[in-house]
Amino acid sequence: MCGCQLYTQRNFHSFLLPCCGFIVFNVTYSKDSPSSQRSSTMAPGKERKILYEDLSEDHEEVISTIYNSPVPQQSPESNDEPFTTYFDEKVPIPEDEKHSWFSFRKLWAFTGPGFLMSIAYLDPGNIESDLQSGAVAGFKLLWVLLLATVIGLLLQRLAARLGVVTGLHLAEMCNRQYQKVPRIMLWLMIELAIIGSDMQEVIGSAIAINLLSAGKVPLWGGVLITIADTFMFLFLDKYGLRKLEAFFGFLITIMALTFGYEYITVKPDQGKLLKGMFMPYCDKCGTPQLEQAVGIVGAVIMPHNMYLHSALVKSRQVNRADKREVQEANKYFFIEACVALFVSFLINVFVVSVFAEAFFGKTNEQVSKVCTNSSSPHAGLFPNNNETLEVDIYKGGVVLGCYFGPAALYIWAVGILAAGQSSTMTGTYSGQFVMEGFLNLKWSRFARVILTRSIAITPTLLVAIFQDVEHLTGMNDFLNVLQSLQLPFALIPVLTFTSLHPVMNDFANGLGWKIAGGVLILIVCSINMYFVAVYVTALGHLALYVVAAIVCVAYLCFVAYLSWLCLIALGISFLACGQTYRLGLTTHPELFLLNNVDADSIVTR
Repeated sequence: MCGCQLYTQRNFHSFLLPCCGFIVFNVTYSKDSPSSQRSSTMAPGKERKILYEDLSEDHEEVISTIYNSPVPQQSPESNDEPFTTYFDEKVPIPEDEKHSWFSFRKLWAFTGPGFLMSIAYLDPGNIESDLQSGAVAGFKLLWVLLLATVIGLLLQRLAARLGVVTGLHLAEMCNRQYQKVPRIMLWLMIELAIIGSDMQEVIGSAIAINLLSAGKVPLWGGVLITIADTFMFLFLDKYGLRKLEAFFGFLITIMALTFGYEYITVKPDQGKLLKGMFMPYCDKCGTPQLEQAVGIVGAVIMPHNMYLHSALVKSRQVNRADKREVQEANKYFFIEACVALFVSFLINVFVVSVFAEAFFGKTNEQVSKVCTNSSSPHAGLFPNNNETLEVDIYKGGVVLGCYFGPAALYIWAVGILAAGQSSTMTGTYSGQFVMEGFLNLKWSRFARVILTRSIAITPTLLVAIFQDVEHLTGMNDFLNVLQSLQLPFALIPVLTFTSLHPVMNDFANGLGWKIAGGVLILIVCSINMYFVAVYVTALGHLALYVVAAIVCVAYLCFVAYLSWLCLIALGISFLACGQTYRLGLTTHPELFLLNNVDADSIVTR
C-alpha cells in the first residue's frame, strides 16, 4: 500500500480506512480555523504534487497531496500549446429559490448532455435495425425496443452519476484504477467499438448522399464528403458549448420531422402498434424474428456511449463539495436523459411502424413489380422471386420511393443524413474522451480530432472503395457483432466503480442497484453473446472457426478478470482471497478526495 501525507491550510481530521485495495480519506474541516504549518513525509521515488483548490463561495480550501508517481511533471514554464478539453467551458446553473424541488430554469441549464447521448440511439445502425425489425416481424418486436431503451436509460444513469460525483469520466477512472495491461486492453476494445460504430455512421451518411444525388455521388465520394464534418465540429465547438448542443438538437429535430413525415404518409395501424409495444409476445415467430430481437438490443445499447455520457455531464458547473448540488445534478441529468431517450424512442417507433405497416410480409416479386410500374431506376435491386423482402438503409429508401413517391425517398435520405452526421460528431467526442482518458494525451485539440477521425475514416474509406453501395448488409452485420463483443468492457467497469464506496462515497450503488445492475448487465451481455454465436456459426469455414475459438478463449478470460473485480466491488469480498491490493484496483488517494473537492479545479504546480 503506497503511503502519502495529506496537508491542508485548515484544521482537519483524516482517517485512513483500507477497503478492497483502496484508501479512503474522510476529511472534515473548519473554514474559521487558523492556518497551520505544513510538514511533509515523502516516500522514495519520483514526486508529484497536486494542488486541489475549492473555490466555492462559502469557503476556500487548499489541499495538497504528495505521492509516488512515475509520470514526469511538465514544467510550468513550457511554451507548448496549453492542453485543453472540450469542456473547459462550464455551463453555470442558476439559483431558483422559489422552486426548490424542481425548476425548469435549472432543467434547461442541465439540458444538453442527455440529448447528445441519445444520438447514439438514433445512428444509422439503429435505424437499419428498426426498419429490418418492421419488415421481418411487423409490430411484434416493439416491446423489445421499449425494454431495450429502458435498460439503456438505467445503465446510462450509472455512467452519468460516475461523472457527476467524481468529476472523472469512465475512461479516466479506468486509467487510474486498472493496472497497465488491462487498461491498454480496455482501450483497444473500446477503440474497436468506436471504429465499428463510426464506420456505420459514415457509411450511413454516404448512402444518404448517394440517394440524394440519384446515384451520381459514389459511396467513396460520400465518405470523403463526410470528412468535412470534422471541420464543422471544430468550427462549432469554437463558438461555445451551448451552440454546439443547439446544433445537435436541430439535427434531432430534422430526424423527428423526416421520419415523422414517413409515419404520417404510411399511416400505420395504431391498434397493432400499441399491442406490439405493451404486450410482450411474438406470435408465430421463428429464428429470423429472434435474431432480429437480439439485434435490436445490441444496436440500442452501445459500449462507447457509456464513456461519452460520463464525460458529457462534466460540462455543468457543479460544486462537488456540496452534497446537495451533487444530488440536484444527478436528479436533473436523469430527468433530461428520460426526456431525450423518450424522443429517440419515438423516432425509432416511427421507423419500425413505417416498415411494419407497408412492407411486412412483402416478397421481392411484389416490390419489384411496384418499382417497375413507378419507373424507378432501382427496380433491378429486387430479384423477381417469392422470397421475403430484405431491406437495409439503402433499399429502404428505394422501397419508400417506389410505394410513396420520390418525396418519401428524398425525405428519408435527409433523415439518414442527419442521423449519420450527428452520430459521427458524437462519435468524435467519444474518441476524444476515450483516448485522452486511457492514454492521458496532452495534445492540441486539432491534433486529437484529426487522429481520432483518421482512425475511423481510413477503414471506412477502404470499404467504400471496394464495396458496392447495394451490398453492405453483410458488413453491417459484422460491425454489429464487433460492437456487441465490446459491450462488457463498458458495462462491467461502470458497475464496478459506481458500486465502490471509496469512489462514490454516499452516492455508491445500494444493494438494490447492485443486484439490478448486475442482472441487467448479465442479461444484455448474454443476449449479445447469443447474437455473436449465431453470426460465428454461419461463417461455414473451418479456419474461421479455429480463429474464432482462440479469440473466444482470450476474450472470455479478460471478461472473467473484469467480472472478478466487479464482484469484489459489489461486496463479495471472499473472492479477493486476502490479496485485495493485487486485484488491479490501484490505490490513488487523491481520487477519493473528490467528494470534498471539485476535480475540475485541480492545478498542477
